[in-house]
Amino acid sequence: MLFNSTIFLFIFLPLTLALYFGCQRLFRGASTGKFLLLVASVVFYGFWNPRHVPLLLGSIALNFALGRHLQTNRNYRHAVLLTGLAANVGLLAYFKYKAFAVENLDALFGWQFPVPPVVLPLALSFFTFQQIAYLVDCYRGRLSHYALLDYAVVVSFFPHLIAGPIIQYRDVIPQFESSKSRAFQLAHFNQGLYLLAIGLAKKLLLADTLSYWAVKGFDDLPSVPFAHAWLASLSYTLQLYFDFSGYSDMAIGLALMFNIRLPTNFHSPYKALTIQDFWRRWHITLSHFLRDYLYVPLGGSQGSNGKTYCNVLIVFLVGGLWHGAGWNFLFWGLLHGLAMVTYLSWSRYGRPLPGWLAWFLTFQFVNFAWVFFRASTWADAMKMLRGMAGLSGFILPGALERFAALLKPLSVTRFGNFFTPFYGTYLSYYTISLALAVGLLLVLAAENSNDLRSRFTPRPRTALYTGFLLFSSLMIIEAQTHVAKFLYFNF
Repeated sequence: MLFNSTIFLFIFLPLTLALYFGCQRLFRGASTGKFLLLVASVVFYGFWNPRHVPLLLGSIALNFALGRHLQTNRNYRHAVLLTGLAANVGLLAYFKYKAFAVENLDALFGWQFPVPPVVLPLALSFFTFQQIAYLVDCYRGRLSHYALLDYAVVVSFFPHLIAGPIIQYRDVIPQFESSKSRAFQLAHFNQGLYLLAIGLAKKLLLADTLSYWAVKGFDDLPSVPFAHAWLASLSYTLQLYFDFSGYSDMAIGLALMFNIRLPTNFHSPYKALTIQDFWRRWHITLSHFLRDYLYVPLGGSQGSNGKTYCNVLIVFLVGGLWHGAGWNFLFWGLLHGLAMVTYLSWSRYGRPLPGWLAWFLTFQFVNFAWVFFRASTWADAMKMLRGMAGLSGFILPGALERFAALLKPLSVTRFGNFFTPFYGTYLSYYTISLALAVGLLLVLAAENSNDLRSRFTPRPRTALYTGFLLFSSLMIIEAQTHVAKFLYFNF
């Protein structure tokens, strides 16, 4: 089930809210409401593929049992932790990386093993990392003793189940127990609806619109000229931002409707002046997870510079591979790891850059690296980079067609006709340029959702703004022939 679908917005969400707070009024204690939320979350998850529900529930039961042993039994704790980590990573490897491993082993050794067709269970990467954090925190003695219902409802809580944010149990479980959280709070509902409207608008009005040009450049065209390559790469850069930040806004807003506060996952990452600043702003909860459960155990920055740089590269390689089973994701992680190492070295020995130059270099690197993140194959990535470098020719807007003849002598023979007019065969140069300009303006100049949420007040102007965003989004939903899923559902 998708947040941007009519069945979720008009049936699932209102019904779940009504039953949850209705049960809280009828029955004392929080157990009934938590059980209802658990059932609703399982229905939400199973709506996508019911066959994967036992996998989710089995994973929850196993990790809870292992965590309870780590909390209550002093024997074999290290072995139990390793068993839990192996089980979680093994589950992830089986579904997400088995086909990738077989394919590469076949290519390396000339074997003929068939590549197994595996359907990746929805949210596997997220709830696996979520439960790894639980086991490690139990081993470190950082968590209190929770009931199975508490653990299950937090892991499966539908606002964050599919694509985060990754949460800390000690921050969320007490919220379900609070008597204030169990009563309907109009202020929280209004604030949640406001964030839901913003997130829907980001997804439907911006991300899905920009996706058209990204698909054309990355997937449809065998060769991408200079301007179109840059327009396609920037379209994807903004599409991914609005798609994932929109999802995070909706997740936080939906949780607020149930009086649950989830952690911030985005904070204007494209305003970052360094690559380190970017990762403090982009997918914040994943960055915190990799820092706390991988980078610090590896030794962090406590050793020599060489050891620190090695730890950084390992973290980013794992982060790249977590996003997808492919060399392009691994290379994307390597690029960011090398960029981080370069930044750390520069910060030690180099001179500070002017703010505008630091932002430009950071943004252009991020845009460049997203090419490998988005490309389906290595060849597609090279196609885009050739186009961005101008090695696939230049196509001019129709208004400059008359200058094509003057520029033709400048063409390089091996590139063929380097300058050719553009007649608008698959997109409007001006429309996409305007869309990108609006997107960049919103990203760089507009207030982010965190700031808007912190000073939210229910007044007529805010109500009109929320209503306009909801109405516009619903009109698009009604006009769609199919509901577009979120990009991070692929990971």
